[in-house]
Amino acid sequence: MPKKTLVTPNLRNSKIDDPADLKNLSVEQLKNIADELRTDLIDAVSKTGGHLGASLGVVELTVALHATFNTPKDKLIWDVGHQAYPHKMLTGRRHQIHTIRQPDGLSGFTKRSESHYDPFGAGHSSTSISAGLGMAVARDLKNENNYVIAVIGDGSISAGMAYEAMNNAGAIKSNMIVILNDNEMSIAPPVGAMSKYLGRLVSSKQYMGAREIAKHISEKLPAPLREAAKRAEETARAAIGGGTLFEELGFYYIGPIDGHNLEQLVPILKNLKDNKHDGPVLLHVITQKGKGYAPAENSPDKMHGVVKFDVVSGTQKKQKASAPPYTKVFAQSLIAEARHDKNIIAINAAMPSGTGLDLFEQEFPDRCFDVGIAEQHAVTFAAGMATEGLKPFVAIYSTFLQRAYDQIVHDVCIQNLPVRFAIDRAGLVGADGATHAGAFDIAYLGCLPNMVLMAPSDEAELQDMVATAAAYNDGPIALRYPRGEGTGINLPQRGTPIRIGKGRIIQKGTDIALLSYGTRLEECKKATAILEEKGYSVTIADARFAKPLDMDLIEKLATTHKTLITIEEGSSGGFGALVLQALANQRLLDQGLKIRTIHLPDQYQTHNSQDAQYREAGLNADAIVRAAL
Repeated sequence: MPKKTLVTPNLRNSKIDDPADLKNLSVEQLKNIADELRTDLIDAVSKTGGHLGASLGVVELTVALHATFNTPKDKLIWDVGHQAYPHKMLTGRRHQIHTIRQPDGLSGFTKRSESHYDPFGAGHSSTSISAGLGMAVARDLKNENNYVIAVIGDGSISAGMAYEAMNNAGAIKSNMIVILNDNEMSIAPPVGAMSKYLGRLVSSKQYMGAREIAKHISEKLPAPLREAAKRAEETARAAIGGGTLFEELGFYYIGPIDGHNLEQLVPILKNLKDNKHDGPVLLHVITQKGKGYAPAENSPDKMHGVVKFDVVSGTQKKQKASAPPYTKVFAQSLIAEARHDKNIIAINAAMPSGTGLDLFEQEFPDRCFDVGIAEQHAVTFAAGMATEGLKPFVAIYSTFLQRAYDQIVHDVCIQNLPVRFAIDRAGLVGADGATHAGAFDIAYLGCLPNMVLMAPSDEAELQDMVATAAAYNDGPIALRYPRGEGTGINLPQRGTPIRIGKGRIIQKGTDIALLSYGTRLEECKKATAILEEKGYSVTIADARFAKPLDMDLIEKLATTHKTLITIEEGSSGGFGALVLQALANQRLLDQGLKIRTIHLPDQYQTHNSQDAQYREAGLNADAIVRAAL
């Protein structure tokens, strides 16, 4: 078969629309593909925003994988998925890449319903090896012969789940390939000609075969000699590139190798494909975040997730905020409390800037802990601190806190330890879609004994709730707040603690009562203006607490109004359910009260703008009016 050639120098006009188009191309041609892919990726993301740095770092690796393996028969799983933009462009979606994270466009993560080239959906980290092992075992049980390749980053592999999966894979000797994409360290001098040669050597059939023969021979030696031979082999392989930990877990380790060098990548991947190893293999590749685009190379954190930007300068076109974001208000409020209380500690799970705790760390470096992608550990770590009289604040996104549920129950709530949970990204989050939406925390925390739940209606209340959490020592307490800007209200230097379980009346009326939990209070005010134009008298109440409920307030609303409507930025089974249960138990539903609960729909909403998502969810002013009427 003759080798394929590129039709034009631009990927958008070329025929590279399917991994099959990469087969039989020379390494030089693959380099051209990678260059074109990188150029088009930068151009597309500059117009849409998205995850840029991580995707730029895996361009050559993506090209090499699809050129070598037969996807989608061979299963290629990208951990998290935010580095999968080049993968999407090479698997029939290049004409849609300009729609990524846009309404009705491509997801910013891998998604099974989007393409048969995405064998596993992602959004949270550290799942790829477990999923890949499941696919490998299924393959073996069905007597099939495809490959399974999981690509996981050095950050994601810090999570315990990844090691649980590797331990299992090594124990059952399932044949799969794990590629560790290491972009935290620069390409060291050993990754040169000698390393290139050694990488190809240890991935070759001859070396693998010789190693197996040596292993069988050494098994027949006396114990002291057998152990000496094993140590010598491990020492030799450590000199080549390390990997003792992975070897102990049962993986055959190869690396580290230059993840941007196709002359090195392609032969090694072909060796792994042509020479199946008896058990799992780990290929360690070194890459650079933002590779090939200077602004992203020089600022990997800021260019990890971007809004629209100027390609030449890399300057992001951020809209000027009319009010500070809730995340920043939380961080500044915590800093204000920490200045007065040396026992306040801040903890995050690999999200210092996302949670605002990078600001806290600047002032209190010894009191701020980033534990890596390890939410379970973060919660129990905080519980240990709480036993010793410290005041830990665990700042984790709502969707990621789900990963630590067992620890919240057993290590915090059962022991009634005063751990403070700052739950960011509560509610809908826009372009990140269903995987990052904070829909369930009210429901999954509201059922736990000893837990106190708070939600501010604006940034001033958030400030007060941080002060409340700092002052509360009787057990666990959580406050949730959304992604996005506040209302622009004036803020004092420091918050004031709120009485636990006490709501407030914003406006008094007689016909309809709107009981809001969280930042939908502004939509309640807009709905009230519309209802009053129609002749209704409306009460607006700010619950502030979902647990304990302000029963005096709720009873007053239920007995003095014909209609009561609860509004929340959470799933069913949350605040509205707690209010309904309380009303039923107090027999306040027996006199004909009309009550409705407005919450997120019983579905996973796709990515869109936040405003559009809330409109679709029926959580805007017009929907509140419709419910009232």
